[in-house]
Amino acid sequence: MAVGALLGLALQTTPATADSGDTVPGSAISEAAQDRAAGQWTAERMREATPVEDLLDIGSRAVERAGKAVPQGEKSKVLPSEATDAVTKALPEPGGPWSGGGDVVKTSGRVFFKMGDRDASCSGNAVTSDNGSTVMTAGHCVKYQGGWHTDWVFVPGYHDGEAPHGKWPASKTLTTAQWEASEDMNFDIGAAVVGPLDGKKLTDVVGGQGLSFNADYNTTMYAFGFPAADPYDGEKLIYCSGTSFQDFLLTKDHGLSCNMTGGSSGGPWFTEFDEASGKGLQASVNSFGYTFLPDTMFGPYFGEDAKKLYETAQAG
Repeated sequence: MAVGALLGLALQTTPATADSGDTVPGSAISEAAQDRAAGQWTAERMREATPVEDLLDIGSRAVERAGKAVPQGEKSKVLPSEATDAVTKALPEPGGPWSGGGDVVKTSGRVFFKMGDRDASCSGNAVTSDNGSTVMTAGHCVKYQGGWHTDWVFVPGYHDGEAPHGKWPASKTLTTAQWEASEDMNFDIGAAVVGPLDGKKLTDVVGGQGLSFNADYNTTMYAFGFPAADPYDGEKLIYCSGTSFQDFLLTKDHGLSCNMTGGSSGGPWFTEFDEASGKGLQASVNSFGYTFLPDTMFGPYFGEDAKKLYETAQAG
């Protein structure tokens, strides 16, 4: 079966492994490199950064075998900062500007980095963590085709070239063992630990969303991101919502009706999301789409490997 990816990645011919990696791959970033990254991302450069996906030779690829099961364990949750019990039921939204306000406006943001010699962008989200400095994103937003991205910064609350809560350079970027080994789409999950800014930690400034691991399929989900490819321009927070489903083709991902495009990769998917407060439990990230299945987004299942990635990042 020939497939491509809406977000510019192609499913790999290497099948997923059911074995969790013993270690979480990461790339440490020097203080000098962090300082350089913080200073280079001007409003103009951020506006002109190209979505990762638009930089790649997309095409279609023959997929020889579908992935094996993603390792799962007991359901577990990490509560968002100042958690709320109120939950609203999502009305279907295939893609539109988020006007609801709340914490998601501050915790979600754009990610900027150098991929080779090109300025590129993705999306990300600040989560509750022991170090107060953890950002969740997609695996291909930290490492792709054997190379770790450089000059990596997270800009929470980004809009129209502005960085209202600052630009946070990564001190370390991480991904799953399976993405590191073979860029297995089932494990397209990344994380970053960002350094302090003006003596404050990330979640002290913007708060942090909760997380949910080993959660159910076929449930109400909200997806957020900063799509920058047509018809979007990367300057506003866009969301989709509705009832998710399990990928019935080649991965074990969550699926959702959604028309977000390149640049939204790494943006958070939430369960138990409250529209009034903008708080929820992150259970996936925007990852890919099939070229023959338009207006549909897929995001990796947050199982035991995603949990291990998060725990390693929050300990950094």
